[in-house]
Amino acid sequence: MGKEQECCCKTKERAPGEYRDLINRLNRVEGQIRGIRKMVENDAYCTDILTQVAAATAALNSFNKVLLENHIKTCVTRDIKEGKEETVDELLTTLQKLMR
Repeated sequence: MGKEQECCCKTKERAPGEYRDLINRLNRVEGQIRGIRKMVENDAYCTDILTQVAAATAALNSFNKVLLENHIKTCVTRDIKEGKEETVDELLTTLQKLMR
């Protein structure tokens, strides 16, 4: 489990089951993206590619939902209990980005 963060200084320790689930989901998305690339390289029909892109998008959205649920149940809940109300603003900003 990598500790390096590219976008911020906060980190989160994840339970082994949560970590495995997230990595498995990302591996599936990565495989779908590689498949889409191969389809483009092999001149696959446009609607076939679009169907696979929709499947990859749905898989990534599912990943986001699971990660967001875990975030709210752990990080956000903990911070609110500790009186860190700025976490609610951070969550609202994140939700706005996800809803674009």
